[in-house]
Amino acid sequence: ADNQAVGPEQQIYLYKNNTDGKGNSYGYHENYLMARSVPFERIVDGLTPFLVSRQIFCGAGKVGAENQTDPCAYQLSQRADFFETWIGLDTMAKRPLINTRDEPHADEEKYRRLHVIVGDSNMSEFATYLKVGTTAIVLSMVEDGFIKRDLALEDPVRAIKEISHDVACKRRVKLKRGKEFSAIEIQREYLDLALEYYQGQERSPQVADLLEKWQYVLDKLAEEPMTLHRELDWVIKRELINAYISRKGCSFDDQRVFMMDLQYHDLRRDKGLFFTLERQGYVERIITDEEILLAVKTPPADTRAYFRGMCLQKYPKEVYGVSWSSIIFDTGDLAVKRIPMTDPYRGTQKLVAEVLERSETAAELLENIAV
Repeated sequence: ADNQAVGPEQQIYLYKNNTDGKGNSYGYHENYLMARSVPFERIVDGLTPFLVSRQIFCGAGKVGAENQTDPCAYQLSQRADFFETWIGLDTMAKRPLINTRDEPHADEEKYRRLHVIVGDSNMSEFATYLKVGTTAIVLSMVEDGFIKRDLALEDPVRAIKEISHDVACKRRVKLKRGKEFSAIEIQREYLDLALEYYQGQERSPQVADLLEKWQYVLDKLAEEPMTLHRELDWVIKRELINAYISRKGCSFDDQRVFMMDLQYHDLRRDKGLFFTLERQGYVERIITDEEILLAVKTPPADTRAYFRGMCLQKYPKEVYGVSWSSIIFDTGDLAVKRIPMTDPYRGTQKLVAEVLERSETAAELLENIAV
């Protein structure tokens, strides 16, 4: 549709990556809902070593180095070279490992939105699932004050680059207390804590699955990272490039290799190298194409997104405006009517399906909600 809009002489190409190879980096951001009552210092202390080390399984892989960092042929992460401070508000310059932006789009007395800018854009469903899932598990432990182990890094900004530049995943980084840990060892500390944390409580099937995959990946990384050529982007891409280099007799600084790095992230399903591998069954999947198509039009049932999405489907002509935290209806009255949605856990299918079912129009919905 976009290419039709610009005309036959121009084309728009989309790449799901994080750097153009010319010194520019652009973001991939994650957002996590957290309790406002958790001190920010506790979040920083508990999360920093995890974010610095998680790139061993969620890095997207990158040919070469940028931003005046030490030269390397290939590294784990596209973003690591571009982080320059530990904590800060910026996202475009002097990028921080921990971003202090806090726009909860919800009741700000109850909730914080933790804005994570340190990750790569993954093509692999497996890497994406593990990245977001393990981070959510760690944040649950942070909220509950469960992370008692001292994993504070001496220099987190230097550590993220050192870890990224070591494809063997053996490089040790210095902790404040003097010990040296590899990224795998830091991740094992968090995994051990998570196994202990969930021992005394019921695990959801998803948490159980994440813990199992987390353990599997760390074991494989310790054994031989290249065995994860079906799961992790940086390994999949590296194996692809290694095969090309062997075939052509070139090196990592060949322009064709840089082009392969970019082409891996091409979102055209008939051109992107990742999608070619996916089509041929060479990469691990977590979900099906059918589930993806269903999710495009079906809101999640267990958050306020259900109410928002169903209102847009059922009363499209009467929705005047919509945002994360409210929906506004124009029902023909003199004034528009606003329904606040400041609690992300209200507006779920369980709570609103019945009232939506019996409200044929937005006016009826407003009336039934007011009752």
